[in-house]
Order: sequence, then structure tokens, then C-alpha cells
Amino acid sequence: MKLLKNNLTISNNQYRQDLLKQGLWLEFISIAWNLAEAVIAVVLGSNAGSTALIGFGFDSLIETLSAIIVGWRLQIEANGGSLESMEKAEIMASKIAGYLLFTLAAYVLVDSMQRLLGYGKHANESFTGIIITIAALVVMPFLAKAKLKLAHELNSTALKADAIESSCCAWFAFATLAGLVLNATLHWWWADPVASLVLVSLMVKEGLVAVKNKNCSCHNTCS
Repeated sequence: MKLLKNNLTISNNQYRQDLLKQGLWLEFISIAWNLAEAVIAVVLGSNAGSTALIGFGFDSLIETLSAIIVGWRLQIEANGGSLESMEKAEIMASKIAGYLLFTLAAYVLVDSMQRLLGYGKHANESFTGIIITIAALVVMPFLAKAKLKLAHELNSTALKADAIESSCCAWFAFATLAGLVLNATLHWWWADPVASLVLVSLMVKEGLVAVKNKNCSCHNTCS
């Protein structure tokens, strides 16, 4: 009986290690994708004068940071780290992401209001920006679903929060895409700053939840 229990323990530990490896691979993919997405979106947004596209790019940078820190937390457990060190990693990930979101929200709010009031140039069409946001709408829900499933298996709050951030990123992409398409097809220049203001509310909501270190309040709408 004792031998059977030992075998079960070894089997369970190996299964968890396999799950941790899967989680690390998911975070690696998230880092690579979001980093490329961020650079492309910011460059395209700067060229087109699109606040929504620039905001989307900076949000991708925040997603990258979240993936890096959550990956660090998973690596700590994979290396046999203590529960205390894992909890510290989770709290750090939440707070850093939250304060970055507040900073980004302030920038987008000021810039969008200036454009709506007639200060600054109107956004130009960005067909490449439309393509990158469509790609995000395909990739991010896939990553979010895989992370949520793995978070349930590992019972990891940090991974679950990261998964929900990925889901919310898809909503950011949708709002950005709407502004870009309306501007390109109907020449509604105001669609870009209005879409940006929609992003502000999402960023503030995510930021408050992250700083308080609770599960993302947009779980019901994003997952």
C-alpha cells in the first residue's frame, strides 16, 4: 500500500511538472506574439496618427510584461520554489500591470479628448493596422482558452488572471478594429478617438482589479 501511494505521488508530481512545462510554453508564445504585436501596432499607429492603434500596442506591451512575470512564477514552482515565493510573484505581476494600465489610460484619455476637441491631427487610414488587429482577434482567444484550461488544472490564480488579460486583449483588438474600419471606409475621423475612450474604461477596470490583486472583473465578458 505504501509503495502504491508513493507511485501515485510520483505520478501526480510528474503530471504537474508536465502542466507547468505547457504553461511555460504558452507564456513564451504569448511573449513572442505580444512583443511583435506591440512593435507593429505602435509603429503603424504613430505613422497613421491613430491613438487607438498606439494604445492597443502599449496594451500588448503590458500583456508581454504579464506573461514574463507569470512565466517566472511558473518557473519558480517548476524549480521547486516555495509557496511564499510564488505568492510574491503573483502579487508583483498584478500590481505592476495595474499601475502600467493606469498610466496608459491617462495618456489615451488626454490624447483622445484633444483630438475630439480639434487639437492634433486626425487619424489616417491604416489597412495594415486592420490586419494586425484581425490577427489578434484570432490568436488571443486561442491563447486565453488554453491558459484558462491549464490554470484550472494547476489551480493557479496568476495564470488565470493572465488568461483573462489575454481575453480582454481580444476586446481591445475589437474596439481598435472598429475604429480603424470606420475611419477607412466611412472616413469617420472621430471613430478612432471614440474607440480609444472605450479602451480607457477597460484599462481602468483591469488596472483596479490588478492592483487589488483579485480576479479580473471582466471575466464574465471576456472569457
